[in-house]
Amino acid sequence: MRRRQLYIETRIRADLEDVWQATQDPSRHQRWDLRFGRIEYLTPRDGRQAFRYATLGISGVGVSTGNRHGPGGGRTSALRFGSRHPLSPIRAGSGYWRYLPVADGVRFLTSYDYRPRVLPGWAMWWATAWSFDRLRLWLETGRTPERSLRQALAEAGARAASALLAAALLPPLPATAVLAAALALPPLPGTPAARRCLHRPPERDRRPMGAPCPRSSSARSAASSPASTPSSSAGSASGSTAAKPA
Repeated sequence: MRRRQLYIETRIRADLEDVWQATQDPSRHQRWDLRFGRIEYLTPRDGRQAFRYATLGISGVGVSTGNRHGPGGGRTSALRFGSRHPLSPIRAGSGYWRYLPVADGVRFLTSYDYRPRVLPGWAMWWATAWSFDRLRLWLETGRTPERSLRQALAEAGARAASALLAAALLPPLPATAVLAAALALPPLPGTPAARRCLHRPPERDRRPMGAPCPRSSSARSAASSPASTPSSSAGSASGSTAAKPA
């Protein structure tokens, strides 16, 4: 299948170092990122950090291809990742995480290319954006990722129950209105929501077609070469929590 590209961005009102640690430490990253049930570092290869990840028992491996500290205090972390498992959502991919200090916190964003296997593009975008907002709530309010997930499930259950009750007890027109409201109303402020994230760069950051993206040389090599995809059981890597497909 052809490669696809995703862009997700959120703004976190927190110190850059706190954002960095929450995304680079595997034990913290796996708490907020919906796409990964487990992330673990493996033995470094040629000075690069290898990692293994797993979701719903499906494993993949990756390698961090480099970190860069830029002017103004910004940071970039790049990686390659992939899996040979036939049920893995992604066959292979590469991309970066970028941390840009701003007056009220940090612009945290990701852009990555991937070759899908079974997961549609909108689902991958939603999972990444929802996870970014879950991270934002954790760092801004102290609401743990586990609590955010419980609240999201409870809110989704309440919406589904209200729609079912309306369908069972109300005439078609009012029932349809209740269903529309359940689907359209924004989540509560303390519930993670993918819709709060940007899905394309702000206008000021867009470049003409063909203009190079200012990445480190390691990030460029990551984007141009397919992910190393040893068998999911092999000891390769998925986890530089710094560049996980956000």
